[in-house]
Amino acid sequence: MSRNDGRYRQANRETMITVCLYALFFAWWYLTAYGLGAGDPKEYSYVLGLPSWFFWSCVAGYFFFSFLVWGVVRAFFREVPLDDGPEERGGEKEARP
Repeated sequence: MSRNDGRYRQANRETMITVCLYALFFAWWYLTAYGLGAGDPKEYSYVLGLPSWFFWSCVAGYFFFSFLVWGVVRAFFREVPLDDGPEERGGEKEARP
């Protein structure tokens, strides 16, 4: 297996997409949790009985990013074979049962 193998490019691409999604999720969580929750707790607004900072950072963020990850995986991630092709095993073909 060589470094020019397409599987490496695909794995690197998927890794970068994953890291970017996680960074985006962390930024969302941090900004909504600490941005909306920075005031006096007596002045918090509530959504569905939860403080708005918690609702937007943990509940809505979870569902939003779950669907975002689902869509990104369906659009950009590809299934790749993990075994070497016959040309990389010395040219001999294995008998498959």
